[in-house]
Amino acid sequence: MFKTKSILFSSIVAALAGFLFGFDTIVISGADRPIQNLWEMSDLFHGTFIMSMALWGTVIGALFGGIPCDRFGRRKTLFWIGALYLLSALGSALAPNPYFFSFARLIGGLGVGASSVAVPIYISEITPAHNRGKLVALYQFNIVFGILIAYISNYFIGVVFTEHAWRWMLGVEAIPAAIYLVLVLGVPESPRWLVLKQGKIAEAKALLRQLNPTSDIETLILQIQHSVSKNVEATVFFSKRFRFPILLAFLLAFFNQLSGINFVLYYAPRIFEQAGVAAGDVLGASVSLGVVNLLFTLLGMYMIDRAGRKFLMYIGSFGYIVSLAGVSWSFLTGAEGAVVVLFVCAFIASHAVGQGAVIWVFISEIFPNVVRDYGMSLGSGTHWVFAAVITLLTPTVLTVFSGAQIFGFFSFMMVLQLLFVWKVMPETKNLTLEEMEVKLGVNVEELKEIVDEDDITIKNR
Repeated sequence: MFKTKSILFSSIVAALAGFLFGFDTIVISGADRPIQNLWEMSDLFHGTFIMSMALWGTVIGALFGGIPCDRFGRRKTLFWIGALYLLSALGSALAPNPYFFSFARLIGGLGVGASSVAVPIYISEITPAHNRGKLVALYQFNIVFGILIAYISNYFIGVVFTEHAWRWMLGVEAIPAAIYLVLVLGVPESPRWLVLKQGKIAEAKALLRQLNPTSDIETLILQIQHSVSKNVEATVFFSKRFRFPILLAFLLAFFNQLSGINFVLYYAPRIFEQAGVAAGDVLGASVSLGVVNLLFTLLGMYMIDRAGRKFLMYIGSFGYIVSLAGVSWSFLTGAEGAVVVLFVCAFIASHAVGQGAVIWVFISEIFPNVVRDYGMSLGSGTHWVFAAVITLLTPTVLTVFSGAQIFGFFSFMMVLQLLFVWKVMPETKNLTLEEMEVKLGVNVEELKEIVDEDDITIKNR
């Protein structure tokens, strides 16, 4: 039997997949130049087969991650995600050539993509509405914590090892991957998955009583059961019924990457070099991004259930516009490298408190139970397709366009994001997942029937 406190334990353990996500995503930045020089690759080959290969694996993992979640359950999917990370870390570190290296990175990318689907779904389904934002945001916190540790790890390994440092940078990920694999064996399955996919009502009730003892469990079970419409159209994901949450997920993920966040995180050393930061200080400057990211992610986690998702997106959007315009201005005027680092840190802070804190929470909330797996895959897949394209093109883009042009473009895209937040994005805080279906108009009739039959008052909590 799991105790009540297991909701926190389970959320933390699941979110550790985010630590591996962040670490795996950023650790390659320290190996960028050494690998290209070692295997004497062109910019296009390097961008395609080395830097972006993990992201193409991420795209596949994200687009199809909903399938194992739906068929085999959230818990088993989380376990196999850890196995993929472990294999990728060992394979990347021991790679004898760029092709083996690319394959190992592809495997890690599958883990990253699948985790961006499975973890937010799992945490959103085991947590009560009033805590769901900050507990799902644990995933984002662990992503940025993994990013910070990757930057620090790269820095110290680069100092300690003079030869084959990049192999140690990539291989050290095997340690947290092995720890995660052990811990994930101790988490329970999602009660919503048990009800909807296995029909294990008694087991789900017992688990819900321990995870959320203050709720009316019988009412919640009834809402979960009725949230799956008998209408055949509900099983067709790309139907008129789900077009609004699909639009929300697509646009949020689209703007996330068109902010330039992966462009900055993956290629921070190159950007700082172009800005005039001394070669010996580049990795140290990159560490500052990780620190800022972590601190402002904590602020976003604190505010997300208090101020709401939409409010944080307003803050992030304004911060994006100003900071990206500042980076563009710095490159245009030839400002000192320290000024560029300052504006990039402001950009990272804006992302952490806005899109970074909101994206995985929001997408995991807006789709009804019947299609949540596939909705999360759509949002995550959109995010990673654009991330992969941007990362693939970056080495070439950096040689064709100036820093002022690149960051000016990103700033303009964030003006469009601000319009999206203002005109389109709804607020979702303090609503149960089933109540969300009513607000977004995707399951109104079914839940109205519950209200009539069982005299349930659905209200914002």
